[in-house]
Amino acid sequence: MKTFYTLKNQLLLIVLAVFSLNSQAQDIPFDCDYNAYLFQYNDVYAIDLASGNSYMVAEDIMPGNINGTAYNPADGFIWGYLKSPSKTIVRIGKNFSTTSYYIDELSDSSKYIGDISADGIYYLKGGGASYFKIDLNPESENYTEYQSTATLSQNISIHDWAFNAVDGQLYAIEKTSNILYRINPETSVVTALGVVPILSGLSYTYGAVYFDNEGRFYVSANETGTIYAIQAVQDLTGLNVIDANLFAFGPSSSSNDGARCPTAPVLQEICDNGIDDDGDGLIDCEDPSCSGFGMCDVIEAPTSSSNSGGLESNSRLSEQINARNFKRAKTGYKFNAATAPKVKRSLTYASKNANSSFTLQDFVPLTSINEDEAVEASPSDLIGITNATEIYAVDYLKNNSAVASVLALKTENGVYEHTKYICDRLLGAELISVSTIDINEQQFIKSIIKNADGTYEFVLSLSAKVVNNDANFAVESHWNLDQYEADVTFYNFQIWSNTIDDLYTLGQEVLNLLDIQKPIESYNNSTPPTVFVRKGSYTNGGLDLQIINTNATESVTLDAGYRNTETEDFDNLNATIDLNGNYITNIRVDTGSLFDIGFRIGDGMATPDDLFMSDGPWGVDDSQDGTDVSLYTVTSNDFDFESTDYPIERNVELNGTTNTYVGVYRALTPRFKAVDVTDYNSFKFSASGTGNLEITFVKESITDWEAQYKTTVALTNAQQEFTINIEDLQSNTTSAANLNDVVTLVFTMVSEDGTTASKVLDLRNIRFSQTSALSVSDYQQDVATLTAYPNPMTTQTTIQFTANQSETVQFVMYDQLGKQVYKQSYSAVTGKNSIEVTRNQLTSGLYFCRIISSQFNYDTFKLIIK
Repeated sequence: MKTFYTLKNQLLLIVLAVFSLNSQAQDIPFDCDYNAYLFQYNDVYAIDLASGNSYMVAEDIMPGNINGTAYNPADGFIWGYLKSPSKTIVRIGKNFSTTSYYIDELSDSSKYIGDISADGIYYLKGGGASYFKIDLNPESENYTEYQSTATLSQNISIHDWAFNAVDGQLYAIEKTSNILYRINPETSVVTALGVVPILSGLSYTYGAVYFDNEGRFYVSANETGTIYAIQAVQDLTGLNVIDANLFAFGPSSSSNDGARCPTAPVLQEICDNGIDDDGDGLIDCEDPSCSGFGMCDVIEAPTSSSNSGGLESNSRLSEQINARNFKRAKTGYKFNAATAPKVKRSLTYASKNANSSFTLQDFVPLTSINEDEAVEASPSDLIGITNATEIYAVDYLKNNSAVASVLALKTENGVYEHTKYICDRLLGAELISVSTIDINEQQFIKSIIKNADGTYEFVLSLSAKVVNNDANFAVESHWNLDQYEADVTFYNFQIWSNTIDDLYTLGQEVLNLLDIQKPIESYNNSTPPTVFVRKGSYTNGGLDLQIINTNATESVTLDAGYRNTETEDFDNLNATIDLNGNYITNIRVDTGSLFDIGFRIGDGMATPDDLFMSDGPWGVDDSQDGTDVSLYTVTSNDFDFESTDYPIERNVELNGTTNTYVGVYRALTPRFKAVDVTDYNSFKFSASGTGNLEITFVKESITDWEAQYKTTVALTNAQQEFTINIEDLQSNTTSAANLNDVVTLVFTMVSEDGTTASKVLDLRNIRFSQTSALSVSDYQQDVATLTAYPNPMTTQTTIQFTANQSETVQFVMYDQLGKQVYKQSYSAVTGKNSIEVTRNQLTSGLYFCRIISSQFNYDTFKLIIK
């Protein structure tokens, strides 16, 4: 069984070494540990290739920048080349103490490509075809001395190379051509093995490359941080197919180089065994390294449309977004890319506008990712309910599927209040990773979100403000919204794509288009959080969180503000979460019943992580003229739901007047996403109020409001328990109710005669249930045997019938001319019922009798009076 050093183990060893008082600390070698080390200028990061996660292990380890770094199998140290002073190499120990060696035979030019053979020969190269060999074998009498200069058989544009311990050959990837080369260290012969398919069409700098013990070649793209794996390069001939795949999403970097022991294994995810084999918390097809393997799809799937974007990141927005989505549902609005306006690149695209005037459209890329077409998808209904004053959005389509989106928003009182990464994790999505992406030599935060439907989105957010008396833009990009300057006008851009490469291209083009209108003077960007919540959910009074801890932090603090219901005030929650240095921690934070919560976790040093979640909100439908609501209160449930129930949390009370209708509605999810409730055969609640209450089950697949499935119950002043069989729901279609995509529940009270009427509603303990009342077939069988005894009657008779739930019904008698001659209210209970009817002043003859119920259409029956 292989032993794998966790990030915690590595950091612990490093910390112990740093604080060691041993005078020989600088002589402690790395001894082939499992990390890859990324050197950026003179800072050092440890990278777990299996997950792509990284953390800084040493900062400013010496004056001058280090490049051309390599692990030396002969002594266990990492070596590198110093930019200044030139002709200097440096040995780096496990505690990152350094020892420098001057090599006079080296040229003064920069050298940024380096690796060390198994016998300790340092192969060091800059631009051009020539390279240097230095003896770094401590057993050699020429230790740390120049050995020779050699020339490659052809000049290739590479930025790092690495030795494969399996065959002893050097390997490198050329920029732009993306050709994999094998270099014979003895003869300097360069052999082209072909274009790496996964890299085809890209133009990145591959400044850090690594090997594992099986000859698997890992290539990191500087700009995006994406790590690619090329399988068994020693078996390639130049004629056979190169087997390569996306492996992980690491940090972007610049002026960088990588070093790793080539005989150390990298744990691999087995893509079909249901186990987290590589310890990154992702199982089988969830893991990016399984992209395109076996039954796992390549990570390229449709993205969400910008038309549904811009949702809540704070408590103020969640209920207003709910109202927006409810209005869309009532009017049957659905965004259709096929009929949306096409956006074409004009002749003035990427040209500076006269008089320094510009619109949001001037900053939205077109044709930069070679889309088949772009369509306008602006969610204009966000204006008025968010702090956006202007909105313009474009979806990019390939093969009739959305592959990327740009949502541009102007705000005049600070930054836009929503980011995808804050909300989505507590709405069923997962934050697979958060790291950096280098665009125009600036580091931005990129995040990778796996949506609840299994699709992936690569996300970038940035904002620009006008500075220098309107002469320039200044760009800001932060994980935490409170880091943006307050009370200024921002032009905000939220960009997401189904590939990291398209995200990079779109982000670069947005910056270029900004720079054309007003040159970008400065950047103010934050670093990504090192501890973050990968996923979370709220259930039964608690938050279930999975926390990813990339830098082995021992504990974090949680600071939260929350509301129990939509109409209650905020309360605060503070807690300390022990992580014990573990990479993954699954924890439950007890909160009690919640409507919404915003919280921050952090260790007080690095960028904290912010999240916001809201349960599906209640809302009031009082949009009609002549409707006035005087009381609207949402309270917590104190009902013991069955374990098999699907509870609709929180009760609601409503008082108002209307001459049309008034009602309340409840989204089943915060994002108005459809929920399949076909596992439940009944809908239960208790209620009191005035008049009839119409209940509508809004299905996502139905756009005609009148075709939605409905039922009606009669309310009384006393609380009644109602049970509605799903199969009894009615619509203007003939099909049976199939509640496989319910987005919201609507409870409506109507002024039946059009005059102003007072309406009262007290609605409690709502749930879908797996226990039903009498089925329709059972019920109809009972109706068929409905009896009046005695019949004929003389002075009185007893009407017997069956009810499928408790409700108030009316017993009505009509004479042969259809005139109503008798009416009696009766409080029915679930099951068998009896109504006593007296003759009073009724004359002898034949009468037609009915039981009027809001739940079932009883058959009319005949009664004879002697």
